[in-house]
Amino acid sequence: MATAPKIEELHGPRSMGHMALHYKKLEEGPLAARLLGMLGYVLTQDLVLPSGAHFYRFVVDSRHQPRGDGIVYLSLIPDAQRDLMQAIHEALNVGTDHEHPAVVAMRQKMDEDPEYSFHYGTLLESLEDLESMFLALEDANENDPELKGRLKLVYNRALPGTPEVDARLDASPIYRGVTRYAYGKNGVQAFLETDVLSSGMLGETMMLEFDYVFPGYANHVLSVVEWE
Repeated sequence: MATAPKIEELHGPRSMGHMALHYKKLEEGPLAARLLGMLGYVLTQDLVLPSGAHFYRFVVDSRHQPRGDGIVYLSLIPDAQRDLMQAIHEALNVGTDHEHPAVVAMRQKMDEDPEYSFHYGTLLESLEDLESMFLALEDANENDPELKGRLKLVYNRALPGTPEVDARLDASPIYRGVTRYAYGKNGVQAFLETDVLSSGMLGETMMLEFDYVFPGYANHVLSVVEWE
């Protein structure tokens, strides 16, 4: 029977390095960058390429600016990837009245659970920051000329059972009244889906997740997965 190879002891710590995101249209590079700024990412470089497309470097927190981790790169979707997705759309009749049943089923699953497919998560250390950020996104989705109707927001509360957590969320401007629950206690999730960015098998949207974990609990949504 095969066994896993032995891994030598590491000589130093590791960290998550970077995530590479794509915006869909050349002219929407500045809009995509503005959206990431609204999400709290810190812009550290804006490089204009010969094509006119912008290549951006963001960090999740200003403390990462001189480092090689905590980076979010943002660039225009490559031509070959765009052409492949267009071919997939045509073959599966995406966006028509005759969409392939697999596309319809996938859309239904994504509507039920934002975590069903590829997504990228960021952990915040302040629930107030998360609330303020998503209140601003709600406003932008209603009133921003460039973003109106292009931001789908979904909130997951912590599984109930911790009185102080339940009370704080009942008083929250975004979580009070929410009946969706995360797969765990003592933490919350907030999701943004937008067609400004591209990801997934169809390349139509990108799902971004933002999390907060209440301090002082060993078991929380990001440490133990639970089913209610």
